[in-house]
Amino acid sequence: MKRVVVKVAELLPRPLDRVRSIKLKLAILMVASGGVAFAFFNWQIGWLPPKTTITAVLLALVLSQVLAHGMTRPLREMTGAVRAMAKGDYTRRVRATTRDEVGELAQAFNLMAGDLGDADRQRRELIANVSHELRTPITALSGVLENLVDGVEDADPATLKTALQQTERLATLVEELLDLSRLDAGAIPLHKTTFSLSALLSEAVSEAALVRGVSFEVSVSPADAVVTADRGRLFQVVANLLENAARHGPAGGVVRVVAELRAGEVRIEVCDEGPGIAPADRTRVFERFTRGERPTGGGTGLGLAIARWAVELHGGTIGVVEPSGIGGTGGRIRVTLPTS
Repeated sequence: MKRVVVKVAELLPRPLDRVRSIKLKLAILMVASGGVAFAFFNWQIGWLPPKTTITAVLLALVLSQVLAHGMTRPLREMTGAVRAMAKGDYTRRVRATTRDEVGELAQAFNLMAGDLGDADRQRRELIANVSHELRTPITALSGVLENLVDGVEDADPATLKTALQQTERLATLVEELLDLSRLDAGAIPLHKTTFSLSALLSEAVSEAALVRGVSFEVSVSPADAVVTADRGRLFQVVANLLENAARHGPAGGVVRVVAELRAGEVRIEVCDEGPGIAPADRTRVFERFTRGERPTGGGTGLGLAIARWAVELHGGTIGVVEPSGIGGTGGRIRVTLPTS
């Protein structure tokens, strides 16, 4: 029924489309409707006082222009705001005081302007953060190579290891940025399979233990639990959480991975013995280039953002929960995925 109404509305004539002013359209509407009414009454009665008729038409025109000014003001403000947006100013807002279609349009416009402003701010921050992150390993790598070329340092294993570490850091950053780009574009499909949860966690822990100076403990309940998910993406989530916990925990500490299969969901928790995450930062840590208490060292600040996107692709949730350690210390991140 709605399609029929829409098609009928599209077929109706629009004789005033070429008129570029709504106020002028209202004036034409008043004159046309008044003229038809007066012609009808003149035909029925046979005579109308000309002065009264002209006066009524003029009063109607003046009243329509006064009322139209308030009706079209939000539209003029939107036009000015759009022109300001084209120049990069997203702070302009439209005053929405009416409850009609124009008021709804003004509210939707203000919401859109806020979203565009946030997106522009995030874009600027992303460019600044990426530039900073790329500059650090490139500068370090350039310094090492310059020393080798100038003969200041010998190409010994220690020097080459430093260059390799910076190259690996640069490669990691580029790969994570590519992952985020694909996730934002929705270009990463999920290839779900059924696999052992214990085997996945053990593999992720074995890989993390090779490069981190902490020990890991894994607990899976039940031990033979299986899940249906994209194994590669879930492995990436667990690996990023393990890396984050190992980095923020004390040297020689313990990182605990607790997984539990419940009715309708699987829950994975990664806990460390570090200072924990302040309640005010528990949402912000999943934003890009956020590093919590270590803004100048450690990883790229993208791991938890990628983990959040991957979990949400599975229809699950990820978040920081209250620590379970002695005295309520340590960081604790929980991932919940649906089993179906």
